Amino acid sequence: MVLRVLIGWHFLYEGVVKILNPNWSAYPYLMDSDGFLTGFFHWLANDPGLLAISNYINVFGLTLIGLGLILGCFSRLASIGGILFLLLYYLSHPPFIGAEYMMPTEGSYLWVDKNLIEIGALMVLVYFPTSHIIGLDRYINKFLTRNKQ
Repeated sequence: MVLRVLIGWHFLYEGVVKILNPNWSAYPYLMDSDGFLTGFFHWLANDPGLLAISNYINVFGLTLIGLGLILGCFSRLASIGGILFLLLYYLSHPPFIGAEYMMPTEGSYLWVDKNLIEIGALMVLVYFPTSHIIGLDRYINKFLTRNKQ
């Protein structure tokens, strides 16, 4: 449960910070991409409509995933959503030899970075849903089970 709440806090905080900053945009991050899908990320950044959608999905996706994990509400779905977000972040800025990014990093990584570690942790939460013990999923599951009878 502690792992779920900590990762949830990370997602929630990232989303709320972006909501509170009216000038936030994914544009610099997408343009800084140097991974396998650089062309895709640059395409998203250079199309105003797709960039607006990307910004919206980022801001509210991070926030909802964070809330879901913290509250233990639809936590399996929140974990899978978190994995997808982190996978895109990893593919955008992979920690490979010779990769240099404008965006600052917290250390020197080779293949494994915090995104990949958090993906692994979320995979654990998909298969061991603690929200059925401590979380709103416990009550949702009881309600759905009772209504099936």
